Amino acid sequence: MKIRPLNDRVLVLRIEEEEKTAGGIIIPDTAKEKPQEGRVVAVGPGKLDENGKRIPLDVKKNDRILFGKYAGNEIKIEGVEHLIMREDDILGVIEK
Repeated sequence: MKIRPLNDRVLVLRIEEEEKTAGGIIIPDTAKEKPQEGRVVAVGPGKLDENGKRIPLDVKKNDRILFGKYAGNEIKIEGVEHLIMREDDILGVIEK
């Protein structure tokens, strides 16, 4: 299934955190928080300004991003949980 986000929305796949801490302690599922890091799967064309001109997004497909804890709407695509969020909900792009 293909999904194309509209306007300034972005489709994101969460990146799972490590199961262990740096000291080797295994974190149980009940103590884990949802990760606030993800990979951009698809981006919309951008939003329109007052004159009707399209403003492209700063993020692109396969960018690694950080987002707020409660950002976006959760959806399932072929059994895999994704997020759809506005570009404004993205806090930053992780560069290597």
